[in-house]
Amino acid sequence: MDEKKLIESCKNNDSRAQRQLYETFARKMMSVCLRYAGNRETAEDFLQEGFIRVFSSIQSYNYEGSFEGWMRRIFVNTALEALRRNDLLRNGVELEALEPQQEADYSAVDRISADELMELIAQLPPGFRTVFNMFAVEGYSHREIAQALHITESTSRSQYTRAKRLLQKWIQELEQ
Repeated sequence: MDEKKLIESCKNNDSRAQRQLYETFARKMMSVCLRYAGNRETAEDFLQEGFIRVFSSIQSYNYEGSFEGWMRRIFVNTALEALRRNDLLRNGVELEALEPQQEADYSAVDRISADELMELIAQLPPGFRTVFNMFAVEGYSHREIAQALHITESTSRSQYTRAKRLLQKWIQELEQ
């Protein structure tokens, strides 16, 4: 079944089509959920909630832009709402409060695998991990991140900077 027919069938509450849609996109959306969750159990919760939202709002999909992109946004928003609800993003530090530090050498990232990097990102504190994913992976601006997370732009920048520094430190420790 092509994607448009699959979506139409899901809009008509066809359970076989819903199952096929789930099987088609679950792996990709689980990757999104894992980036924000930090552990598999929480990611599975995000995945389940995300698919519930996809199926309950699929009527609003109007075939503008990619369907996968539309779904990805739902899954990111699902994760962000859960993180906000659990108050995991409150420990932001304003950029001005950071001690001036020498810029780190980020070339070490080139020397580790993507899987190793994803494991390190998953270990970041929730606020760092969320901002890092939104900025570096999803392509949100600091203004958009600030609005989505109800933080200031400078907090978004500081969380991103601190996440990069922490990742760099961990990468350097792996090399030793």
